[in-house]
Amino acid sequence: MAMVSEFLGQLSLNIGSHEPKFPTVVPAKDFDPGRDAARIETAIKTKGVDEQTIIDVLTKRSYPQRREIAFEYEKRAKKDMITALKGALSGSLETVILGLMKSTAQYDASEIRGSIKGLGTDEETLIELLCSRSNEELLEIKKVYKELFKKDLDKDVSGDTSGNFAKLLLALVQTKRADPAAVVDYEKIDTDARALYDAGIKIKGTDVATWISILSERSVPHLQKVFQRYKSYSPYDMQESIVKEVKGDLQKSFLVLVQCFENKQLYFAKRLNEAMKSKGAKEKMVTRIIVSRCEVDLKKICSEYKSNFGQSLQKTILEHTKGDYQKVLLSLCGPEE
Repeated sequence: MAMVSEFLGQLSLNIGSHEPKFPTVVPAKDFDPGRDAARIETAIKTKGVDEQTIIDVLTKRSYPQRREIAFEYEKRAKKDMITALKGALSGSLETVILGLMKSTAQYDASEIRGSIKGLGTDEETLIELLCSRSNEELLEIKKVYKELFKKDLDKDVSGDTSGNFAKLLLALVQTKRADPAAVVDYEKIDTDARALYDAGIKIKGTDVATWISILSERSVPHLQKVFQRYKSYSPYDMQESIVKEVKGDLQKSFLVLVQCFENKQLYFAKRLNEAMKSKGAKEKMVTRIIVSRCEVDLKKICSEYKSNFGQSLQKTILEHTKGDYQKVLLSLCGPEE
């Protein structure tokens, strides 16, 4: 019987590719979009703008609720709320609030587009966005990207990058990743671990195509076990092997992928820490992570941050940011747990 219950436990754990959510921003209870719209209208009309009210309302409502507020606002004020917010706000606060007026997928799609269009590519942003998003998120991003920009994400990505780096990003955008299986396939885990070793550390040079296909097509729980198994073939773990075998943007992409397979929220916590502590705090990165993850897994990112860096993300934000930008970030992170 123990075997059966263990097997059933395994089944229920892995079925479906939905990643669990750990949002800090959740739907408000007793939500009244008309009342909220009136508060926003008054805040915008106030001499000098009442930023605090705008922050209090919009950071404590879910995206569907914000859309309802915008709808009510337009009925009341006879103008578009996003345009009104653009006119009333400026700087970093404006960037965050306008980001919140997009759905998570719209926001991600816009950030990807921003990293590609114009002179030169912002590879770092492109890597973070494409290598850290789940298959499910990428499917939604592709759909929204097409709706927003009338272009195909895969064509834009391949038109803007080259070589193996382009091949890897393209493989991710093609969203061929398998769903987690109900049963652990130890034979396949061993075959994949062996193939990763044979294609890299074991030989002179690297068979990058094999690495790309395994890392872009296998499910996350499967890959976690593959990396464990890999250590019985290779003297280096997967991340060390990547550093030894490939360079540049390809190396960065593989590393982000593996870090996210192992612990995605820890990856984001480390990015936030690096961005806050760097000279001329990388504000864009901080904004992007907090806005894009507040309705996804920011609560778990906060707990990984604290256990990894010994102080809360909220305290770090207090130390490294100021003014309304600080207020809006703290409000999105929620109280310290």
